[in-house]
Amino acid sequence: MSTIYDFSAKTTTGEEQPLSAYKGKVLLIVNTASKCGFTPQFEGLEALHEAHAAKGLAVLGFPCNQFGGQDPGSDAEILGFCQTKYDVKFPMFSKIEVNGANAHPLYQFLKEQAPGLLGSEGIKWNFTKFLVGRDGNVLERFAPTSTPKDIEKRILPLLA
Repeated sequence: MSTIYDFSAKTTTGEEQPLSAYKGKVLLIVNTASKCGFTPQFEGLEALHEAHAAKGLAVLGFPCNQFGGQDPGSDAEILGFCQTKYDVKFPMFSKIEVNGANAHPLYQFLKEQAPGLLGSEGIKWNFTKFLVGRDGNVLERFAPTSTPKDIEKRILPLLA
């Protein structure tokens, strides 16, 4: 597998979605959680989506319950929360694992392509973000503390 377009993931409704559907777009892929100190970042992620989707940005949310059990709900409950509380319109996928033996293949790939601090591959917490270029290549990993607003300055040149 050479780009993220070689992967697919289940949507919150259980359908398999090939990531090749996002070919030619700049992607911001985020492992999310509904009950986390970083959960308010949904607001900034949605603002990025609204401001730049027409220029080719797609924010993709992947709920994960591996960090402090902070996303225990079903896919429907998580999606309902995101839409009701933060008016999220960007695509949300089915809950996955991002670390360990059952890590989703997409996240195995993302971690290999953009290691974290000191070359570590593991995702440290909710709201770790990966920036992917229009060619499907992983460009950069951002820590949970990097806000969507912080990342916007890295996204804008890719949309030009």
